[in-house]
Amino acid sequence: MSGNKKPEWASGGQENGFASTIRPGLGQEIPKQERPESGRFIKKNQSVTDIAKLREGLLKGERAMLARSITLVESNAVRHFGQAQSLLQSIMNETGKSVRIGVSGVPGAGKSTFIEAFGTFLCSLGHKVAVLAIDPSSSIGGGSILGDKTRMEELAKNPLAFIRPSPSEGTLGGVHRKTRETMLLCEAAGFDVVIIETVGVGQSEAIVRGMVDFFMLLVLTGAGDELQGMKKGILELTDVIVVNKADGDNKRLAMKTKQEYNQILHFLQPATKGWSSRAITCSSITKEGIDMTWNIIQEFRKITNETGVFQLRRRLQQKEWMHTLIDEQLQKMFYRNENVQLLLPELENRVMSGKETVSNAVTQVFNVFFESIRTDN
Repeated sequence: MSGNKKPEWASGGQENGFASTIRPGLGQEIPKQERPESGRFIKKNQSVTDIAKLREGLLKGERAMLARSITLVESNAVRHFGQAQSLLQSIMNETGKSVRIGVSGVPGAGKSTFIEAFGTFLCSLGHKVAVLAIDPSSSIGGGSILGDKTRMEELAKNPLAFIRPSPSEGTLGGVHRKTRETMLLCEAAGFDVVIIETVGVGQSEAIVRGMVDFFMLLVLTGAGDELQGMKKGILELTDVIVVNKADGDNKRLAMKTKQEYNQILHFLQPATKGWSSRAITCSSITKEGIDMTWNIIQEFRKITNETGVFQLRRRLQQKEWMHTLIDEQLQKMFYRNENVQLLLPELENRVMSGKETVSNAVTQVFNVFFESIRTDN
């Protein structure tokens, strides 16, 4: 094929984050409102605007309504943002009644296997468990890579459990807003334990720490070798370290690793005031240590509620969330400004060619941004 001519079946471009677009079949037209927008499959005329109906279904614990509500919140379409916020506002009094648990760990630590065993145990006690598994996402299409739900088949079948893989869409900011809001929807639907699994790649741990009550880090045996590649800051976020896969021939080494971590934690500032972070062993295969993990979380809730630390953390998290959304909104306003969009490519070229300093370029583009705001007002 010569030149730039595209075949008849080719897409006109990667619109809305999709590598290709659907083409009409013989004698068939695809209605415009059914085409995917912003990576989410919500039809334009779909009845997501009935906030009262969604709220009623959520409070009844209806899974279909919970799934639709989460899809609405995760939508990047501008027209869905106001609807999602109206829904969230209407259920605020029904949220905050769960224990929020963050689970992280290096790749291969067995996070999904642990969560399945832990979640199944909690369901057997009568708890309703929601798992929000943050998948690393393609920075191109925004789709999930891991598909955590397929790795927790037993838990996914449990009527008291709800698993939602939540693509990060290549941005940690997206994790912060959408995961938080999804967590609120799950709480309104009656889930009293919400588990958030992170991708385990550094900065995401700090973000998830800022939205949960209790943070656990899953590690493997061999603390000395593993700590070489583990930042001290991650350990300081942790309320409990779980040495996973403590079974069979590995059990003795796991006990040794637990002792090593407890020695390290003794010299670190605890993640939660009034709480002594500790290391324990666990096996997702034999289930040994699963009940101990839950007992520790219960002990944590009792102590922090008595001291007021639990409530203070929740309030500070709300404040942090507000400032994060302010930053996000300011960034959107800046980059969507027409005058900024016109000037930015020119300044980028001048900076890359060495004709303009970065500081001068930034000053110029902000001057244009502020001037356009003053003109509009």
